Amino acid sequence: MKKQMLSAALVAMLAAPVLAQNLAVVNGKPVPSSRIKALQQQVEASGRPVTPEVLAQIKEELIAREVFMQEAKKRGLDASEDYKTQLELARQTILIRQLFADFQKKNPVTDADIQAEYDKFVKENGGKEYRARHILVEKEADALALIAEIKKGGSFEELAKKASKDPGSGANGGDLDWAAAASYVPEFSGAMVKLDKGQMTDTPVKSQFGYHIIRVDDVRDAQLPKLAEVKPQISQQLQQQKLGSFQEGLRAKAKIQ
Repeated sequence: MKKQMLSAALVAMLAAPVLAQNLAVVNGKPVPSSRIKALQQQVEASGRPVTPEVLAQIKEELIAREVFMQEAKKRGLDASEDYKTQLELARQTILIRQLFADFQKKNPVTDADIQAEYDKFVKENGGKEYRARHILVEKEADALALIAEIKKGGSFEELAKKASKDPGSGANGGDLDWAAAASYVPEFSGAMVKLDKGQMTDTPVKSQFGYHIIRVDDVRDAQLPKLAEVKPQISQQLQQQKLGSFQEGLRAKAKIQ
C-alpha cells in the first residue's frame, strides 16, 4: 500500500513540470505556456492592464487558436500560395520590428540629448509674447476711417466685432490671445513689436490678408513649459529622429538595382 502511494506521488511530481510547461493539450498536441507571455505583452503594449479576467481570456484565445490552426492544417491551407505569401510578409514585419527595437535599445535617448533639445527649444521660442488685437479690412480707406473713429473715442473691440473680416478674432473684439511675434506674418509682427503696451498703429499695416489695425494690450516674457513637463514628448521625438536616420542610412547604403 505504501509503495503504491509512493508511486502515485512520484508520477504526480514528474507530471507537474510537464503541465506547467503547457497551457493545455489540444487533440494530443501541447500548447506551450510561453505563448501566454507573448500575447500578454501585446495586451500590455496596447495600454490594457492584464487582470485575472484578461489572463483567462488570453488562455482561451490561445486554446481556440490551436483548435483553428489544427483544422486549417487538416484542410491543407498551410500549403496554399496565399498562405505562404502572407506568412512571409508577417515574418518580415516581425523581423523588422525586432531590428528597430534592437537599434533603439542600443542607441537610447539620454538625458543629455533631451536637455540639449530643450535648450534649443527655449532659445528658439524664448523672448517676448504679445497680447494683441487687430481689425482686418480689405481696403486701406476703410482702415484709415476706423483708425480715425477709434482716435475720437470709438471702441476698438466693438468696431472689430462689426468691421473685421477675421471671423476668429473679430467675434472676440479682435483679440489674438498671447503669441510670439514669429506666429504672425512678417508685416504684422514687424509693426506689432514696435508698439508699446496699450498703443495702436497710426497707419494701416498691409499684408497678404488685407489691411490691419493693430493694438498691443500687453507684453510678457515667453511662458514656456518646464523640462519635466515636456520630457516624455522630447524623448519620443528624439527616438523617432534617431530611428529615422538609422532607416535612411540603411537605405542609402543598400545597392538597389
